Amino acid sequence: MSEPAPPTAAPAPADATAPFQDTVGDADASAARAAMVDRLMQSGDLSPGAVADALLAMPRQRLIPQAYVRRSAPDETPPRWDLLDWSDPVHRPELLRVLYSGDSVSVQHDGEPLLGRRAGSREGGAMTAMSSVMGMTARLLGQLDLRPGQRVLDVGTGAGVTVAAACRIAGDAGVVTIDRDAHVTAAATVRLAAIGHRPVVVTGDGELGWPERAPYDRVFVSFAVPRVPMALVEQLAQRGVVLMTVGTSSPSWPALAVITKSAAGVVEAELRAEQFGHRAGWGWDRLSLSAAFRQEMSSGDGVTSHGHRPPPPDEAHGMWLALDHLHPGLVRAFGAPGLQIGSPACGSWLRVSVDGNGTSTITASGPRPIREEIQQTAARWKAAGEPAFYRLEFDANGTQWASSGRGRNRLSWQLTDDRPRTTEDSR
Repeated sequence: MSEPAPPTAAPAPADATAPFQDTVGDADASAARAAMVDRLMQSGDLSPGAVADALLAMPRQRLIPQAYVRRSAPDETPPRWDLLDWSDPVHRPELLRVLYSGDSVSVQHDGEPLLGRRAGSREGGAMTAMSSVMGMTARLLGQLDLRPGQRVLDVGTGAGVTVAAACRIAGDAGVVTIDRDAHVTAAATVRLAAIGHRPVVVTGDGELGWPERAPYDRVFVSFAVPRVPMALVEQLAQRGVVLMTVGTSSPSWPALAVITKSAAGVVEAELRAEQFGHRAGWGWDRLSLSAAFRQEMSSGDGVTSHGHRPPPPDEAHGMWLALDHLHPGLVRAFGAPGLQIGSPACGSWLRVSVDGNGTSTITASGPRPIREEIQQTAARWKAAGEPAFYRLEFDANGTQWASSGRGRNRLSWQLTDDRPRTTEDSR
């Protein structure tokens, strides 16, 4: 595989326009925007302050004037989507709901150019750029503690929501956004200018950062990585903060890496177990459960045994995070009744139901001892003090370790970058 081309700053386009004024439909968008912000506050994902003000001021229908809606069932193949366009009055009611629902918004199909597209249907392929779920984005922007005058690096431009918020709070002059897809950066340059923002927009590998404007007070990565890209840490200013999702080949148990650099230049980091995280970045095709495999896990025959101690609850995010790293290759079937976990690589699965007497019934199939892996990890996690976060340590050789506890009770694992380039299994 060839090395990525050196990053290049995207030039400002000639057709960048002044900020839009409300036209027909924009008043409705303003009301929908206010309602979305109110929902985020009610859920606890957003607090009054700079981030809330930025989201209230962000006309998403101008920043994301086109978006996809899926018309096929989740497991239907080939998948089918419709591209909606705000310039078409017929599309506006549905697009308004999509943009301000708070859900993720798909904006690019199979790496296509984003500018000059015609609305209509698409079939097959996959979505390759999106705006993340707003609850998660709002929480992370709040944790980032953006302030006026800060230098901000937004890694993974996507639909431009986080960079627009950073510009609103910190000011355009200190903000850089980078994405490896030239179609994404070209569209972001035009659409950010259309709502009055002109940050530096760069086409390049975000994991390498953008040293030309370093150091940065804040670095925000909007895609998941298997380990921390050290270039981003090196480009962090004193008293700076980096936030990014760290995960494995499984999407089920993400973590948030929080990295700080003190006034003396000392780097400290921790890995916080989270319920939700960003999707995998470019070149990382993570595991999934097919419809047939989920059906087998839900109702298939296996070896059933009774009277087991129930596994740790879903809220024990630190335990499940440890399981994901110590015993990789497992995927949780969220939304299924009870606990259902499968190993797509070998076809093994586990189904757990809690009995009325406080014990659980377990049905398992396949060669992998998933129940024993959970038990062993739970015991080590309890001995380490049931941590919800882990120290993240970097050594001079580039090795990265997550750990908690001391001595015999230490629970730890090494972060490695073994991103597969193709789907590991089609189950």
